[in-house]
Amino acid sequence: MSNWGLFVGGVLLAGVVAAGWQVLQPAPAQQGHSMVPPDTSDIAMGDPIEDVRLPAELSSNAVVGKRAFDAKCASCHGENAAGQNGVAPPLVHKIYEPSHHSDESFQIAAQRGVRAHHWKFGNMPPVPGLTRADVQYITVYVRELQRENGIN
Repeated sequence: MSNWGLFVGGVLLAGVVAAGWQVLQPAPAQQGHSMVPPDTSDIAMGDPIEDVRLPAELSSNAVVGKRAFDAKCASCHGENAAGQNGVAPPLVHKIYEPSHHSDESFQIAAQRGVRAHHWKFGNMPPVPGLTRADVQYITVYVRELQRENGIN
């Protein structure tokens, strides 16, 4: 057998060994968070789902976002994005951390609505009257609330 044949055979054997090694390794521990929403059965219908701590001070962009949130989002998502049991989920929740729901997901939700997938409150309809800039400010506000509550 030539040196080239030995080389190719060695590379193939190494690949098979590496693939076998990967198959035999235990599954990695789950990183991040559970996508399971909290049990809200002890919370009265319409009551806040989360206890949201407020930052000492909001940035100027978050202040603008809070105004837009209060006008267009709070009727469902509750005061300070704490959610309302039976109505809509809290946005100040680990499920909405930036690594799982990007800022763009807020844009899509406002523009197109969202099919229910984490919570059992039903689908979210599009929100008429919000511009892309409005949603950017709302997102800044929600992200500042999230950071104050340990969600990064």
